[in-house]
Amino acid sequence: MDEERFNMSLRKFLKQVGVTSQREIEELVRSGTITKGPLKVKMVLTAEGTALNHVVEGDIELG
Repeated sequence: MDEERFNMSLRKFLKQVGVTSQREIEELVRSGTITKGPLKVKMVLTAEGTALNHVVEGDIELG
């Protein structure tokens, strides 16, 4: 395995996840659909053909 290539690809994926997730949450909050916090969120990471099932849950304060 080429460590450098793997790390670059992984970082690119994680950056895309972070940026697009933030954009989606911001749009939801700005739409006015959510007026009270905290906003309970959950991200689920899976990898096709593997047993990977990583769940991260948290609360986002709305201010």
